[in-house]
Amino acid sequence: MKIFIKNISALMIISAIVSFYSGCNRSHLDLLPHGPTEESYFTEENDFAKGVLGVYAKINDVYWYRGNPYMCTMPIYLLPGDDITTNEANEEFEIFGSLQPSTERVTYFYTVWYQLIARANTLLEKIEEENGVYKTANLKDYNKGEALFLRGYAFYNLWNYFGTAPLTIERVKTPEQFTPPGTTGTQLLDQAILDFTEAASLLPASWDAANRGRVTKNAALGMMGKSLVFRASATNNTSDYSAAIAALNGISGAALTADFTDNFAWDTENNEESLFEYQATQAFSVDNVWLENDFDNAVGNLSVFYSFYSVGNANIWDKSPFYATTKLVNAFEPDDPRRDLTLNAATHEVKKYVTRDKLNQVSVGSVNNPRILRYADVLLLKAEATLQSGGSTAEAIGYINEVRTRARNMVPGGTSPANYATAETDKTTIMNWIMSERFIELAGEGQRWFDIRRWQMQGIITLDNAFFSSNTSTMSFQVSKHLLFPIPSSEIDVNPNVPQNAGY
Repeated sequence: MKIFIKNISALMIISAIVSFYSGCNRSHLDLLPHGPTEESYFTEENDFAKGVLGVYAKINDVYWYRGNPYMCTMPIYLLPGDDITTNEANEEFEIFGSLQPSTERVTYFYTVWYQLIARANTLLEKIEEENGVYKTANLKDYNKGEALFLRGYAFYNLWNYFGTAPLTIERVKTPEQFTPPGTTGTQLLDQAILDFTEAASLLPASWDAANRGRVTKNAALGMMGKSLVFRASATNNTSDYSAAIAALNGISGAALTADFTDNFAWDTENNEESLFEYQATQAFSVDNVWLENDFDNAVGNLSVFYSFYSVGNANIWDKSPFYATTKLVNAFEPDDPRRDLTLNAATHEVKKYVTRDKLNQVSVGSVNNPRILRYADVLLLKAEATLQSGGSTAEAIGYINEVRTRARNMVPGGTSPANYATAETDKTTIMNWIMSERFIELAGEGQRWFDIRRWQMQGIITLDNAFFSSNTSTMSFQVSKHLLFPIPSSEIDVNPNVPQNAGY
């Protein structure tokens, strides 16, 4: 069921209610509240169910149009890497040099994740305080696991883009909590790993058909393993690679789809390869993609990839669509079936999420779910963790070959891409194979910036302007500055305990 995430929850208004409620003396009020208060809510099991959906729903806002596709935060996911580019010479997430603490999309992106964290923290507190409200077996654990997973995903994103930001794992109730300190090193990622780990112990292996798409034990194990690989990249801690392998080996029942394109099609969502995807379909009979996902608005289908990858889209507001970089086009072997399923080699148009898409009735949004974590990603993470932890090189190569075999088998009698020789033992060569396979397999899915950022931190690659293969001539990337995005000036202005990232 794809609609559950857009159901509006009373939890969305609890924070506003609490601020009003705690600032008033009840004896001075002449009228009873017209809606639920914190004292009257969370008294039924269904209240907690709605609360969980309110946490999920906040992810919607990173895919939302905001009245203009270029005010959506999707460019933050798609442009900073070397797989996707644009002809828009002033696009700050493409050229880096104009990226500033006052950038509106950075501010909005940062804010959305903290709003999600606040909702998760409120829900976790209420779950701990409930006494006998839950009647359905295991549902309390499942709901707690969902809140922890989603909070962990927020911290994972904050670390990958900002590096340092406040770590808030308790509900904010007092003025003393308004100005928490920033974090250092991998603290945000550390918390994400803790949240994913606990979530994995609580979440079910699967949900029934009515709740299809909710996060599962596999999703938590996958994100835990991925986060451990990322932390190992940043700290060179071999034990994290070993822990990542253990987490990823715990995934059960996942498999590569026979058809690569099933991972980008509206009619094959939540398939066996998908471990975590955002449910993009509208929840209401009214479809208005311009409305914000809060306070009972009838939110429509999302733009997601459609508004940026569909060349000729009239709703892109006279801005450039996004294209595959020359580097990406050249990275594919010409006979690799994934090339022509991912892009048009002649025009560089991106075909992923476009060829098998379905648009809503006003043709400004897509019903196609963005896949956030899929099993091909997991296999390549296992290959990297195995290699970097000193494990079997043949085993690491075998994981890469699983991904290549799926691609090759899409063509009857196909021979490309061929398997890599498992006799290879040179670590640098194998790591280059892993990086290349991640580049072409996950191209255009919003994963690339996270990968190249961590490999730069690890000293495996060197990022410079040429590395990005941009269509623009105005790129001015500086490792010392742009490996982290700026902390929004709105945060710095109100919280003196959060330092600005270097160079901004």
